[in-house]
Parts: sequence; structure tokens; C-alpha cells
Amino acid sequence: MNVSHCENIHRAAARAALDVPGVVALQPALADRLALAASRVYEAVATGATGHHEAAGVRCELTPVGAWHVEVRCILDKDHRVLDVARRVRESVRTAVTSHLAQHGRAAPVTVVVTVTRTV
Repeated sequence: MNVSHCENIHRAAARAALDVPGVVALQPALADRLALAASRVYEAVATGATGHHEAAGVRCELTPVGAWHVEVRCILDKDHRVLDVARRVRESVRTAVTSHLAQHGRAAPVTVVVTVTRTV
């Protein structure tokens, strides 16, 4: 599995989650924030410039049995029912990732876990 394929799955999942009504943003995990901070420092030192990268709140991994596990961390609009939005995010992301895999001849089971980190 190459890195660009994983990035494409990550992007498809993030796009699908953000398209669900009631999702305000995706919340990066602490590890993502630390990695982003470290990469910015490295970039600044290596190139002498500062760059802007956003880490979306999506984590994807290929399991040892060949299935995809996708975790999505969402910030929701307080005017929407959390459970309803979380269910729609789970289905939307599962559909998007499954479709992406099928289009590239790599069909595999997909599980999606949605965590609502806060409402605004």
C-alpha cells in the first residue's frame, strides 16, 4: 500500500465527513497536532520559510486482515442532534471510502468510528 493511496483515502473520508450537515470541522488528535508542530519546525529550519498545513481529524489504517479502519473526530453544530449527525458521518465516510477503493480495484471491508469532540 503506497503513501499516496492512504492519503487519498484520508482525503475522501475527510471530504465525506465535512459534507454532512451539522459538521462544523474535524478535530485533529493530540498526536496529529504534535506531528504538525514538529513538521512546521523542521520545514522552517530546512527551507527558511514557514508553511501552513492542516491536519484533519481523520485517521486511516489498513488492518492485518486487509480491512480499512477509519476514525473521524468531529466538531458539530449545537443546533443538530449529535447522534443523528454522527450516524450520517459514519455512513457517508464508509460509502466514500468503499467507493474510492472500488474505483481503484482495491475493494476491502471498511469500518468507521466517529467521535464527537465538542459542539459549538
